Order: sequence, then structure tokens, then C-alpha cells
Amino acid sequence: MLRRQATAGAIIALALGFGAATAASAGEIKIGMVTPITGPAAESGKYAQIGAKMAIDEINAAGGVNGNTLTLVVEDDQTTNPGAVAAFSRLASQSDIQVFLGSIRSTQVDAMSPDIVKLGKPVFIGGTAPQLTHQGNQWLFRCRPNDSYSARVIADFGVDTLGLKKWAIVHSTDAFGSGGMNALTAALKSHGLEPALVQGYPNQSPDFSAVVLAVKSSGADIIGSYFTFENDLGIFAKQLRQFGVQAKWVGSPSITTATAIKLAGPTLNGTYGIADFAADSSPEAKAFSTKYETIAHASADNFSSWTFDAVHIAAKAMTDAKSADPAKFREAILAIKGYKGVEGTYNFDQNGDGLHGYNVVKNDGGKIVFDKHVEYTD
Repeated sequence: MLRRQATAGAIIALALGFGAATAASAGEIKIGMVTPITGPAAESGKYAQIGAKMAIDEINAAGGVNGNTLTLVVEDDQTTNPGAVAAFSRLASQSDIQVFLGSIRSTQVDAMSPDIVKLGKPVFIGGTAPQLTHQGNQWLFRCRPNDSYSARVIADFGVDTLGLKKWAIVHSTDAFGSGGMNALTAALKSHGLEPALVQGYPNQSPDFSAVVLAVKSSGADIIGSYFTFENDLGIFAKQLRQFGVQAKWVGSPSITTATAIKLAGPTLNGTYGIADFAADSSPEAKAFSTKYETIAHASADNFSSWTFDAVHIAAKAMTDAKSADPAKFREAILAIKGYKGVEGTYNFDQNGDGLHGYNVVKNDGGKIVFDKHVEYTD
């Protein structure tokens, strides 16, 4: 099995121009990456690798980090929690890897977290469940805003801008979805509202008709959602329209991704999303989007943007620390303030959260249109 995984990884690496992952040579800094190469999220894993490789190429072209070049070493998480744990274990066993890119899936980060604590080296993550950076793991550094912010933006936008008050919350029952549901319920409570429906579902569900019927029966005029996987979201979106549900829909970032739009097609037209990455949100995001589309032949989204930022932030911290010592590296990351990435402006707090706001976007005929950015200071 390990041989098959390594072969799959090598094929993806060569296709993206990474080259083979071998033992580090002199003057080389290895970055370990856990991402899906196989399984239902394999396409998003490809996009994540492209984002990381774009950053590495930029950094190496500018002289590297303290005179050293960066190299990416990728392991397949197989789109499962056990696969993520095994992938991280294989990377962690290589003592010359000093920094890691973890998963965008909160449930996988949660599964890897005990091993990350044991290893004691910085791991950048894209998982947005709030509790990930609030459980005493000092080695997690998040390069996306967490869902305590997304929930507030969803609630504020739905209530204050759209003027809707009868909510149905649809969420995966994993760490990400449950955390998002709890945060959105609390955010609605601050508006004096209780949701008409809170409906969970298991990941990789083949049929969402029961969930859709529950939404329809609730009489909700707005849906707030936290979907972990785009294939689930695609099925739900199609069945939602098949059953004639016309409620407005404001979703977590998965509703805005290129994969979701590809799978759901026109059934997502007119929906709103809370996106950490939006191409028109800043000059940095626009420049990244233009370059990414040329390389990937796909629209840029959060799968590639967070890994691009994570590599650049890791490089900056290594340069500032001037040391491979994990403790000094960690302090250099936490000291980063006002760094303008493609996801937003990073101001790391002591929990390891770098971003504190979200963009509101709309699906206009399959194109993600930027509306506004909402930043929180509390």
C-alpha cells in the first residue's frame, strides 16, 4: 500500500512539475504537506499543491530562505482521517522536515493534532473549526479565518442585509460542521433568533432528500450551511432545487469553491457565500488569481490560496528567526503582524490564528462576485 501511495504521489508531483521527493540535499529546506491525492477530494488536493508550489517557486527565484531553497514533500491523506494521520506520520519520521502544511479539513486536523503535539514542530492548517487552535496545541498556525468569524458574517449578512429571520442550519456532523453549527446558532442568538431547523448529515451521503424535505417543512426563508465536502454540497444543491425550495442560501466557504461550482452547476446561481479568498478583495488576491488561472486553468479559490500564503509566511518566519529551532520558529510566526497575503492581512494572535474576517460573495451565473470584506477586532 505504501508503494502504491508513493507512486500516486510521484505521478501527481511530476504532473505539477514538483520533481521527485528525495532526501534533502545541502542548502535545502523541506516542507512536508498532507493533502488528498486520492479519494473524493483529490481535485482540491491538486489545487492545494499548485498554490504551495507557486509560493515555493517565487521564494526560490528571490534567493530562497537564508540562502536555502525550498522543496515540497507531499503525502496522500486519501481524503480520510486515518489517511491523514498516516500521511503526517510518514512526514514526521523525516527529521529534516522542519515545517508542515496540514489539512484544510478540520476533522483531519483534529485527528492529527495529538501527533502534532508530540512532534513539536510548526504545522500550518486550513481547517476552520474554532476549537482547533483553542485546545492547547501550540504548534498549529491557521492561515484561514476560523468559523467563529464566518458564523458572525453569515448571521449579520442574512439578518441585516437580506432581512431574513427564519433560518435552517444544515451542517456536516464532523468537527468542522458541528463547530460551524454551534457558532452560527450563537451568532443568530445575538440577533434574538432561534433557528427553525438544525439539521446534520454524515459526510459522503449519497442522498440528501430527507435533509431537503426537512428544510422545506421548516418553512425557512434562509439556509445557513457548513458543508465539509463539495460532492455532498453538490448533491444537496441539486435536490434542493428539484424539491422546489426557494429559500436564500448563505454558505460557508465550500459553496464558493471551483469544485462546488463544477459539481452543482446552475443550482448554485444566486447563492451567497462567506469566502476567505476572493479575487477582487485586494491587489494581492487579484495578482494571485491571475497567475493561478494561467497555471491551473481553473479559478483560484481557498484550496490554493491558503497554501500559497502558508508557504510565504513560513518562509518569512524562518528568515526572521534565522534558526531551525522550533521554539524560535514558533515565536517568529506569532510575531507576524500586518502581513498582506492573498487571503487577507495576517495578524497572528497567541492562539495561532492569523486572520479575523471574511468576504461576502455571490454566485452570479457561475462567477463568484465579491461584495464586501468584514473584519472583526474583538
